[in-house]
Amino acid sequence: MRYAQGGGLTDTERAARERIRLQAVVRFEDGETNREVAAALRVSERSVERWRRAWRERGEAGVLSQGSPGRSRLSETQIARLERELERGPLAHGWADQRWTLARIKTLIGRLFHVSYTVEGTWRLLKRHGWSWQQPARRAIERDDDAVEVWKKETWPRVRASRRSAAPGSSLRTRPGSRWAQSRFP
Repeated sequence: MRYAQGGGLTDTERAARERIRLQAVVRFEDGETNREVAAALRVSERSVERWRRAWRERGEAGVLSQGSPGRSRLSETQIARLERELERGPLAHGWADQRWTLARIKTLIGRLFHVSYTVEGTWRLLKRHGWSWQQPARRAIERDDDAVEVWKKETWPRVRASRRSAAPGSSLRTRPGSRWAQSRFP
């Protein structure tokens, strides 16, 4: 295979793939078979079959790149406005607490710009613009970190019970040395 399967291509990589498809078109016009084209361009025959079908149906335009599938549908000014709105917090937008979730941000984008994103698309958009996933530490306001450390160092070692040794046990309900067990299992 000439290139790995999957997405996440840069514009340069996408252009390189397009050049390979255009080389295939030249070979199609010269009458080469799918096997010959695949061997010459070091791609799979299946890819060549797809390209040939697209070329027959739509001409050279059928093998041209469609561009980045993950291209943002928001302009840079809209992104800047979204960031300002996110900084205002969820309370300013009608939610009862101070947690931004992807579903809430998706809804906010829809309200502000009338653009629909999936939850996954919302995450990719935010990640692309430098936002990161964060989870607040759930700690009580009354928590005393110094007291917790003292407890861990002094109290916990005394409270922690030592485990029994890993000696073989008995499946009997009574102690192995009892008279009942001895009379039943000599």
